[in-house]
Amino acid sequence: MLHENATPYLVAFGTSALIVLCFTPVIRSIGLKAGIIDNPGDRKMHTTPVVRVGGVSIFLGTLIALLVVWGMGGFVGATGQVLPTFKEYEIWGVTIGGAAFFLLGLADDLFDLSPFLRLGLQLAIAAGAWQVGVRMDFISIPFIGIIKFGWFSLPITMIWLAGMANAINWIDGLDGLAAGVSAIAAAVLLITSLFMQQPAAALIAAALAGGCLGFLRYNFKLSSSAEIFMGDGGAYFLGFTLAGISVVGLVKSTAVVAVALPYIILAVPIIDASAVIFQRLRKGQSPFSGGKHHLHHRLVRAGVSKRWAVLFIYALTLWVGSLALAISGIPAGGTYAAVSTLLMLYACWQLWIRTRKGFDRDPKHKDTTD
Repeated sequence: MLHENATPYLVAFGTSALIVLCFTPVIRSIGLKAGIIDNPGDRKMHTTPVVRVGGVSIFLGTLIALLVVWGMGGFVGATGQVLPTFKEYEIWGVTIGGAAFFLLGLADDLFDLSPFLRLGLQLAIAAGAWQVGVRMDFISIPFIGIIKFGWFSLPITMIWLAGMANAINWIDGLDGLAAGVSAIAAAVLLITSLFMQQPAAALIAAALAGGCLGFLRYNFKLSSSAEIFMGDGGAYFLGFTLAGISVVGLVKSTAVVAVALPYIILAVPIIDASAVIFQRLRKGQSPFSGGKHHLHHRLVRAGVSKRWAVLFIYALTLWVGSLALAISGIPAGGTYAAVSTLLMLYACWQLWIRTRKGFDRDPKHKDTTD
C-alpha cells in the first residue's frame, strides 16, 4: 500500500471536484452576463463564442480543498503525523505562486496583456516561488552523483515554472484538452509523490486532479461543444502548479529516477511547446507569434476529428505517465505500462485509419459536434 492515511488525499480530491462541479455553471452565467467570451478567429478551433474564465472555478476548487484539509488538523504525512513547517511552506509556496499565475492569466483574459509583459511577470512570480523554497537545487546523474546548481538554480527554476505554465496554455486549443492532460498528469504525480514519500506534493496533486476532472464535465462533451473554456487564467494555474508539484515532490529527491519523472510525466506539453518554439525560431519568427503548429492542430489538419485528436493526446499522456510509474518502481507499475501501451497502439491504429482512409472526412461519419 502506497499510503497509510489516504483520507487527506481523498478529501482534497473530492472537495475540489465537488466545488468545481457546483461553481462552474455560476462562473459561466457571470461570464455570459459580463460578456467575457472567447470569439472564433483564424487561430481558434471553436466556431461559436464561449465564456473563457472557467479557470476561476478550478483555482477556487483547488484552493478551498487545500484549506479544508488544513482546517481538519493540518497537512499530514505518510504516518499520519502533521508535516513539518518547511513542508507546509512548500505547499503554500506552490499554491500562492499558482494563485499569482492565475491572476496574471485572468488579467490577460480580461485586458489582453502584451506577451513581453506577461513573460516578465511570469518570471518574477517564478522567482518569488524560488525564494520560498520551490526550487531546483541539484540534479542526480548516474555514476557521477549529485551536481548542485548553485546560483543557476534561480534561472533554471524560473524557466521550468514559467515554461510549463505557457506549455499548458499552448495546448489549450481544443475542448477538454488542457484539463484532461493536466488531470492525467496530476494523477500520476499524485501516485509517484506518495511512493517517493512526498505527501506535500501529493496533496496539491490530489486537489488539482479533482478540480480538472470536475471541470471536464463542462469543458469536454462527446455530443456537443464545450460550455466554457478555462482561459489563460486556468491554463497558467494548471501549468505552474504541475511544475511546482514536480519540484517539491520529485526533483528535490536525490533518487536518479525521481529527478527524471517530471519530464516523462509532462513530456507531451514539453515536447509540443519545444517543437513549436524551435520551428518558429528556425523560420525567424518570434516564439510568441501565433500559429497552428501544435500537435492538436496537426492532427486536425491530417483529417482527424477534434474529439479524436483530444482522445489520442489523452492516450499519449496516459502512456508516458504509465512509463513513469514503471520507471519509478511502484508496485504493478510494469502492468500499468503494458496495458497503456496496448491502449496507445490501439489509438495509433485508429489514428492511421482516420488519416489514411479519410474516416473523419466521410460525410457519413462526420462528427457534427466539431
